[in-house]
Amino acid sequence: MRTPYENRFPELEPLLARVEKPSRYIDHEWGTRSSAEADYRVCLVYPDVYEVGLPNQGIAILYAVLNEQEGISCERGYVPWIDMADTMREADVPLLSLEGAAPLSSFDVVGLHLPHEMACTNMLETLDLAGIPLHAADRGEDDPLVISGGPSVYNPEPLAPFIDAFLIGEGEEHIVEVCRAHERLRDAGATRLEILRELAKIPGTYVPSLYEVRHDEACTPHGYTVPRAGEDVPEVVHKRVVADFGATDPVPQSVVPFAQLVHDRLSIEVLRGCARGCRFCQAGMTYRPVRERTPDQIVSAVMRGLEKTGYDEVSLTSLSTTDHSCCPEVLSRLNRRLADTGIRISIPSQRLDSFGIDMALQVAGEKKGGLTFAPEAGSQRLRDVINKNVTEDDLERATRAAFEAGWRRVKLYFMMGLPGETDEDIVAIANLADRTYEIAREVVPPAQRGGVSVSISCSVFIPKAATPFQWCAQTPDDEVKRRQQLLLRSVRNRAVRVHYHDADTSLLEAVLSRGGRDIAPVILGAWRRGARFDAWTEQFDLSRWEEAAADAGIDLREVATEPFDLDARLPWEHVSPGVSRGYLLREYRKALEGTTTADCSRTSCTGCGVCPTLHADNILAGERA
Repeated sequence: MRTPYENRFPELEPLLARVEKPSRYIDHEWGTRSSAEADYRVCLVYPDVYEVGLPNQGIAILYAVLNEQEGISCERGYVPWIDMADTMREADVPLLSLEGAAPLSSFDVVGLHLPHEMACTNMLETLDLAGIPLHAADRGEDDPLVISGGPSVYNPEPLAPFIDAFLIGEGEEHIVEVCRAHERLRDAGATRLEILRELAKIPGTYVPSLYEVRHDEACTPHGYTVPRAGEDVPEVVHKRVVADFGATDPVPQSVVPFAQLVHDRLSIEVLRGCARGCRFCQAGMTYRPVRERTPDQIVSAVMRGLEKTGYDEVSLTSLSTTDHSCCPEVLSRLNRRLADTGIRISIPSQRLDSFGIDMALQVAGEKKGGLTFAPEAGSQRLRDVINKNVTEDDLERATRAAFEAGWRRVKLYFMMGLPGETDEDIVAIANLADRTYEIAREVVPPAQRGGVSVSISCSVFIPKAATPFQWCAQTPDDEVKRRQQLLLRSVRNRAVRVHYHDADTSLLEAVLSRGGRDIAPVILGAWRRGARFDAWTEQFDLSRWEEAAADAGIDLREVATEPFDLDARLPWEHVSPGVSRGYLLREYRKALEGTTTADCSRTSCTGCGVCPTLHADNILAGERA
């Protein structure tokens, strides 16, 4: 029998005095949009705490879209922190939605956002706290439909046994179609299996229970996924794409939070997609094609959003904001409109050229905090391998211009363990950082040099599905640790600070990125051993995962470090962002040759296959610099 939709906040309220940050769990924020009278209910859950999840644009977009639909109400949920989760279990209080304080098990659909692989145990934590069976096969006719989408669904297999349907790609139109179909079938009395079969006919919808994993000589040890015999489902599920991005609402944010958020600002998505083609970057492949909003739409969206929310900072977001063809015009117009208001404009990391510095100057005003550049690799040879298409001269000109313009803090992002990397490439990272600090010493007046800061942030390369490096192995974690120490020893100037990502976390992320359904029991076993909030450094414990993997007969390091044959069928190739296998293979081979590929938004088509496959095109508001 379906759990009744009812406000159960009186059961939760007595627990608030016993936990850290009770404001995470209080409803009635200003700007919520749900409707108590709706007949069809959706709860979208971000698999982390409130202050991390609320700023997420994906959830905000879908929340706004669904609540605009007649008869549909969408609410939000977040994962309670450990203290609250344990207290709720002791008090037998289920996970509740935020707006209506209703049990998640009372909703028609529970949507789990998947922002990154390390969120997987929190997804199980969500289902368990909600009283929803963890495995899709165990859910009954009265249980909610559990769907998932987000940036990390391009290898859905490790989570496949837990999810009824994955929504692949952009969700503005897709989630409405899925909910309307589910509503119609529910009202017609269809069974759960009948509903899933009908949903699988909606483009972009992957229903794992209608597929099976096979093993033969042509695949990796994780197998490959094909439709079950007799099921009328596509062999390859292509992502959904919003062709007319300009027609979408640029101001989905409406909720004004009670608590201080991680990203506490108004966010406006100014463009979608990136065609620079970095070979390690999954987002650069999966968000294609490039679509820009017009300057008029961006400026009006900023003014409208500020009026609605009262923020004093605006972030112009995308994968590559300074690539927008009209970025100078947008920033100039916003600076005029916001003059003397105290409202700050921010953009993500800067391009490594004079254009990037010009844009940084436009947003900094008198408050020049820090600038972030991403060379990604220390040597030009390795930057060509990964198709970064920037040079050491670009970095030197950009940092010199930044220090001359008044900046005193520069952060440089690199990756370690990239395919083909040598010790010389690691030393080259240190040399670039040292050279950046020397430039600062040359440019900055002596009296201000005490404020100069140069730092390195070095992450570990993780092979990702749907990228040219999807066949590559991850560098073994003990070797990563050796290279991290080499980097530390190679930095000559003590004023250069070095930060690097934990090798154990990166090992697990690689396992989750390239494994198949065989990894699902490992996720379940780790969660049962207490794994949750694994993206939080202080909560992550690799031993839980190692024990769970041993029980499942899996060697985590073998999964992470085994290269795949180029002709092998991969565990995730039944789900596609539209980038063709042939293109990824060509880019992989060009990487071996150290040959670069141009950005198609600035030159001509490079043959990735997205536009003809998805019936979409690059749409630019002007000509790109």
